Amino acid sequence: MVTGPTGSGKSTSLVAMLQYINENRSENMITIEDPIEFIFEPKKCIISQREIGHDTWNFGNALRSSMREDPDIIFVGEIRDRETAESALSLAETGHLVFSTLHTNSAANTVNRYISFFPPEIQESVCDRLAESLIGVQSQMLVKSKMGTRVGIYELMLNTTSVRNNIKKREIEQIDNIIETSSLIGMINLKKYGQRLIDKQIVDPKELEWLMRGNGL
Repeated sequence: MVTGPTGSGKSTSLVAMLQYINENRSENMITIEDPIEFIFEPKKCIISQREIGHDTWNFGNALRSSMREDPDIIFVGEIRDRETAESALSLAETGHLVFSTLHTNSAANTVNRYISFFPPEIQESVCDRLAESLIGVQSQMLVKSKMGTRVGIYELMLNTTSVRNNIKKREIEQIDNIIETSSLIGMINLKKYGQRLIDKQIVDPKELEWLMRGNGL
């Protein structure tokens, strides 16, 4: 999952990830977007791109029909409702690599948001399924630099055993602590990443504080 507010560069990050796969792996890839933002030129991958409202009715319908093409990788432009969340989760459970986005501002909030698409009576089972299928969450925002450009600040959560257990137990609030103490295995804490930009004189502290406050962090 790649998450963040509108205009935070989610699509750009995902295009970079998918393009890397396209250039390095022989896979069958399907993208479902609203609208299509980047046209991929097939390199090593076979790529089929579909646009909501033009090639298919909605994300859920497109995900169901995509199974007939035996895809290896599926990019879902955005998880918007229970149907899409269920379809994406089912695809991940059956061995497909699924990429998607959510409008959330942290990894922990992403997990909570995904679970919230489902009614309370099945959320416990959804937690178990999500814990077993999720690979990771990258949350990102763009902040104005001292040069006047915008630079990204990132949070990266990897679904380690500790994270998985906390999702299963619905102790989602513990995920922030795990991220903060797991930098040696590649996790990135959003606030620490922002502080590094301040230390390197790339970002003004006031700009970062304004951004964090505006996103409830």
